[in-house]
Amino acid sequence: MRMTGHRFRGAGLLPCAAWALTRAALLLWVTGVFTPGGLDVTVDVSVIYRGWYETLLTGTYPLDDVTWQYPPGAALAILSPALLPFWEYASAFYALVLLCDALVFGLLLYAGRRPGITAAGAWVWVAGVPLLGPTVYARYDLMVTAVAVAALLAGVRHPKVLGALAAFGALLKVWPALVLVGVRRGRPTRAAWSAAAMTAAGLGVGFALWMPGAYAFLAFQRDRGLEIESLWALYFHLARHAGWEGRVALHYGSMEFLGPHVGLASTLVLGLAVLALGWLLVWRLRARHFAAHTPAQAAFTAVLLFTTTSRVISPQYVVWLVGLAAVCLAFRNGGMVRPAVLVLVAAGVTVLEFPLYFTEVVASDAWGVALLFVRNGLLVAASLIAARRLWRETVPGGRSEKAAPVRGDQPSRALR
Repeated sequence: MRMTGHRFRGAGLLPCAAWALTRAALLLWVTGVFTPGGLDVTVDVSVIYRGWYETLLTGTYPLDDVTWQYPPGAALAILSPALLPFWEYASAFYALVLLCDALVFGLLLYAGRRPGITAAGAWVWVAGVPLLGPTVYARYDLMVTAVAVAALLAGVRHPKVLGALAAFGALLKVWPALVLVGVRRGRPTRAAWSAAAMTAAGLGVGFALWMPGAYAFLAFQRDRGLEIESLWALYFHLARHAGWEGRVALHYGSMEFLGPHVGLASTLVLGLAVLALGWLLVWRLRARHFAAHTPAQAAFTAVLLFTTTSRVISPQYVVWLVGLAAVCLAFRNGGMVRPAVLVLVAAGVTVLEFPLYFTEVVASDAWGVALLFVRNGLLVAASLIAARRLWRETVPGGRSEKAAPVRGDQPSRALR
């Protein structure tokens, strides 16, 4: 039965209070009022982002800075503190991230009023974001996640909106393009993908004309190495204790392994990412059973696969997964409970490895390696479980009776 306005307001008070308390704690941490230790993650905003901001204001992208490895739309996020000129840069940035955080929470809570959707997604977001600690407010990834969440929730009824938002998100940080992979076949796919293509083309040309160097990031991304927090870096962490002659150094904006065999390992990692893409393509070609929650499931699975096969698994990547997990669990029969729980646990481990014990990670200390092993192992397990669930629900012959969509979680007539 549809929740009345009074009941909804009553049911929403508890998650709202939890959101307010946890975000207040995050703001205290990121502003330095509460400092439990570890690295100062706010330098990225106060120094690096601020430096890019000054460069962008001159009318060009940071062409000489190899740490600028983002699509042209990222300039909007970096320049966004200009909307609050009465605050200094870092404070304005944190305020805008907080606003995007509130937007995601509000969207999930409001979506819980629809038939077949619950407030569970809002609770996942309330719990998952603070588990990542101050890093989640000291990067612009939460802003990107807000676009992806909005795309998936809007796409239930409006595939064109999903497509446009997916394209906009991709121009911010590439990965939101993956929300398109699970759109129902036929007219919804044509509507979403054509809207995405037109939006990407229009904005892509616009950014190229706006300032020089819009696509310089492609070369900087190509030259990246193996970041020490990635799954495949675990081999070199162990190899250091066996006499490997390489080293850890700041390279292209992150701490990477440099030395013998690292180039080969990076190439193999790229090969695994291609295999993940191949699996997604096979799934897309064979999938036949689509429900309203399928795009969220597919996006969650795709981002999990590309995160675990990436040369880089920075802490802020996990906020992408938290947002997508929240959308999955918002659907009453959306599945993905186990991989979502694994992601939440991984978020809690992530704040330990960065920033609290990152020095131990850089040194390949036993405690630091153990934290990476647990965090990355949780993400691998979540990836495999999510892929299996998605396949069983959507591919003929693999669908169980338990996976059948419940009332209220069927594709609407407008999408058929």
